[in-house]
Amino acid sequence: MTKRTREIAEVAAAQGITPLEVMMSTMMALYKEAGNCSRDHHDHGDKASEHDDGHDAMISENRIKLLNMAATIARHAAPYVHPRLSAIEHTGKDGAPLQSGVLVVPSAMSMDEWEQAAQPKH
Repeated sequence: MTKRTREIAEVAAAQGITPLEVMMSTMMALYKEAGNCSRDHHDHGDKASEHDDGHDAMISENRIKLLNMAATIARHAAPYVHPRLSAIEHTGKDGAPLQSGVLVVPSAMSMDEWEQAAQPKH
């Protein structure tokens, strides 16, 4: 990042208008508006007419468009809000390869006998 780019980013952050903030507020507004579409639909549910079917389809279509727009923004913002988990390498004692095995336990064994049999052999 150049010095000038860093200065611009710092000014934007100080003014509270970072790209991430714009993305997040827009995503939330779209998501809220999509919720309003379904709420408006339920509020007018008692007025039955043949025009309602077309109106219902239009509300559903608008709601889907708003949700898709919000989801697109969310996909772009996600890496900045939810960092990816790093791969974790599992190793055994002192960095040795991880050991695995199968323990066959006869049903006649008590819990104490089972726990003793499960202990690693030295």
